Amino acid sequence: MNSEAKLRKVYLDHSATTPVEPQVVDVMIPYLKDKFGNASSIHSFGREAKVALEDAREAIARFINAEAREIYFTSGGTESNNMAIKGAAWLLRDKGNHIISSKAEHHAVLYTCDYLKKQGFDVTYLKPDKYGMIQPEAVADAITDKTILVSIMHANNEVGTINPVAEIGRITRGRGLLFHTDAVQSFGKLDIDIAEIPVDMLSFSGHKIYGPKGIGGLFIRKGVRLEKLLHGGAHEQNRRAGTENMPGIAGLAKAVEISAERKERDYQFVKHLRDSLFEKLQQEIPKIYLNGHPEERLYNNLNLSFEGVEGESLLLSLDLKGIAASSGSACTSGAVDPSHVLTSMNVRPELAQSSIRFTLGRNNTMEDIDYVVEILPQIVARLRAMSPLA
Repeated sequence: MNSEAKLRKVYLDHSATTPVEPQVVDVMIPYLKDKFGNASSIHSFGREAKVALEDAREAIARFINAEAREIYFTSGGTESNNMAIKGAAWLLRDKGNHIISSKAEHHAVLYTCDYLKKQGFDVTYLKPDKYGMIQPEAVADAITDKTILVSIMHANNEVGTINPVAEIGRITRGRGLLFHTDAVQSFGKLDIDIAEIPVDMLSFSGHKIYGPKGIGGLFIRKGVRLEKLLHGGAHEQNRRAGTENMPGIAGLAKAVEISAERKERDYQFVKHLRDSLFEKLQQEIPKIYLNGHPEERLYNNLNLSFEGVEGESLLLSLDLKGIAASSGSACTSGAVDPSHVLTSMNVRPELAQSSIRFTLGRNNTMEDIDYVVEILPQIVARLRAMSPLA
């Protein structure tokens, strides 16, 4: 047997994407074969698709305690963020031109806000604290009489820190402002109750919760109006033109159903694996540092800096041993600059450059953890011996 055949494969990059659950695939296949109707058609094929579309909308609404008519399907988190931020900005620009966001947002929010700056909007990017958290007081202090929208993510995609969005929402609601949150990383992991979190718009995505890629959604609270991002047909209650992706929508709804059933089990099991990984690595490797909040963080996220090691070399070395991790957002995998999230948290540049994000999932095992603990210390020792930074 050759060495390649013996190589163990360990996937620890679930914040980039997750494997699709077999049950999700099973639900999708009929909509790729026999149930191919367009949900906008009035004949029996279309009506069958329409019933499935609304059933899926109802299931996702129940998951976050919303109304079905408040759920709108999109192509994923990026489109949802664009739809919310641009839609609110363009509609409200006669009332004001000021938007508040943060320096630690996903680029789907940051670059959308950067685009709006070029269109004449004024954007305040709040700086997170040393844990990557945006404090409600910072939001309150940044509000002006020109502010129309606040967009702060629910949980950070790189360091896993959970923001106090309920408190931020109470501030925005008290000031009559729209509040959007990018919940792509928290959806399916944290309890989200729209009745308890005064958010006006919330973005989510299928492929982060063991569903298919190319499908996501946006919660828009009843009464909130947005300028359209896409123009065409009257799909999605005349909010988002384009024939609905029925295989993806069916898969997303099934992934949500599974997440609801497994939420507590996933939390306990994956958190135990993550904590075990951190504890064992601390025992084996000196000078490693946790990035993000030690407690208020997603249960599957472990972002570490390894002093004296270049992060890209560490990732490549791990990959050669069959271990998949990340140096931050998958959307910036080709970047050589330090993580913008860690930089905004005032992490020293050399530590930001040495950071690795391990994000665990429900299919990982303790054997996976033990394998990483066996391999990683050897890699770090070898790279430190070679590095002038060590």
